[in-house]
Amino acid sequence: MNDSYTNPADSAKKDEGSFEDLPLHSKLRRGIQEIGYTTPTPIQRDTIPHAVLGRDIIGTAQTGTGKTAAFLLPVLERLLEEPRGRTHALILTPTRELAIQASDFLRKLAGHTQLRGGAVYGGVGMGDQERALRGGAEIIIATPGRLLDHMSRGYVNFQNLKILVLDEADRMLDMGFLPDVRRILQRLPRVRQTMLFSATMPPEIVALSREFLHDPKMVQVEERTVAAVGVTHLALPISSHLKTDLLAELLRDETMTSVLVFARTKHRADNLVRQLLHRGINAAVIHGNRSQSQRVRALEGFRTGEYRVLVATDIAARGVDVKDVSHVVNFDVPHEPETYIHRVGRTARAQQRGDAYTLVASEEEGDFSRIERLIGMRINRAKLPGFSYDTPRTVLHPAPPSGGQRRYSRRPARYEDRSRRRR
Repeated sequence: MNDSYTNPADSAKKDEGSFEDLPLHSKLRRGIQEIGYTTPTPIQRDTIPHAVLGRDIIGTAQTGTGKTAAFLLPVLERLLEEPRGRTHALILTPTRELAIQASDFLRKLAGHTQLRGGAVYGGVGMGDQERALRGGAEIIIATPGRLLDHMSRGYVNFQNLKILVLDEADRMLDMGFLPDVRRILQRLPRVRQTMLFSATMPPEIVALSREFLHDPKMVQVEERTVAAVGVTHLALPISSHLKTDLLAELLRDETMTSVLVFARTKHRADNLVRQLLHRGINAAVIHGNRSQSQRVRALEGFRTGEYRVLVATDIAARGVDVKDVSHVVNFDVPHEPETYIHRVGRTARAQQRGDAYTLVASEEEGDFSRIERLIGMRINRAKLPGFSYDTPRTVLHPAPPSGGQRRYSRRPARYEDRSRRRR
């Protein structure tokens, strides 16, 4: 065995350690080191030793815990000695943002190898994607719908495929991709390694695993019902028609430096951004009806600080990879309790801290109670001092001068604890 390797059996037993303890080639370790990673996360530590041996995997871990590297590294490891110019691995992911992020990450990890990746997703032209598929990129990262578009043209060749990864499998089920996934799997070799990764493990995922995987290794490193460590949760009861006013008042707090706001529908997201802009708050929006270029501009502007607020539908709950999101605001309470976990997981990443505020209307109390049961805790309720809860607020903050930046009050938001006054 090459001296670049560590014995997989020994690695699987380690509770702590570095990437040097994992069965990875020195070429991959160089890429890991250049990215700045030093210690594997639990999902990486517990998955990689089994995955590099070709074992089917079901990996469950919360958003932001390193699942992408947990499957990309063993994929790269297994393909190092495979012939070039043939597609050996397919990674299916539910959104174009996730496909782009995984593709960018793959390029960094594979920087010292000759392995190539191609990203296949909607919203852009098909030319470059066709060349990647025809040219035999060794790893294809794709959204199901766009991949089926290419497959219908008859030039996609997966006869050499050895590895299939279903990333964010629970989200693909939520978004109705299961029929598309089944159509794709019918065209893949039956003898292959299949890895399924998910932030939650609903019954549908269990059924899916029985259908597509053979004797999978279960890797569940954290309780699936616990929200990300480091998140401070707060509920703000409010009438539905006052939510926008309350959000604008919250944003007067300068400590809210990078705020991700979740709305339930595309229409509500668009309307909310218009109202925030009218109040002089730098905001952008991202959802499924935005073009790829619009989504890229919004995300990049949010990353660089051009936009202080990014309003999103749940397409972004697992598609926004932005460091240092200070606050997540649930403008609408999600119907599915698991969605709350995905949303708030956008802050407090990489062992940092963050805040999650939820604006709860009376008609949303039932959904919010289910969230509390899921995460196993009562979330404190509060009122924002100085905010009028009795009458609609019609006075808008003035727009900033042309080319200028709005100045925010330096008064931090303070809350009156109502945790003992819950109905």
